[in-house]
Amino acid sequence: MQTRNKMLDDFSQLMTNAMGVAQGAKEEAENAFASMVDRWLADRDFVTREEFDAVKAMAQKAREENKDLKARIEALESK
Repeated sequence: MQTRNKMLDDFSQLMTNAMGVAQGAKEEAENAFASMVDRWLADRDFVTREEFDAVKAMAQKAREENKDLKARIEALESK
């Protein structure tokens, strides 16, 4: 027959609760750090990847249209 030691049970419960608190503190710290980084980046006027890709696509389209217009101008000038 096994007997339960009240002191060990209490200590075990204390450690379990401490691990739960530590996990909660870790998540809270991660969220606070991520929020701080987001604010820092926003203050620096960095663009998001989506904005960068959109401007890149617009620039590519403008280059292609410019190339086509140049070809049309050269064709009209040669006539």
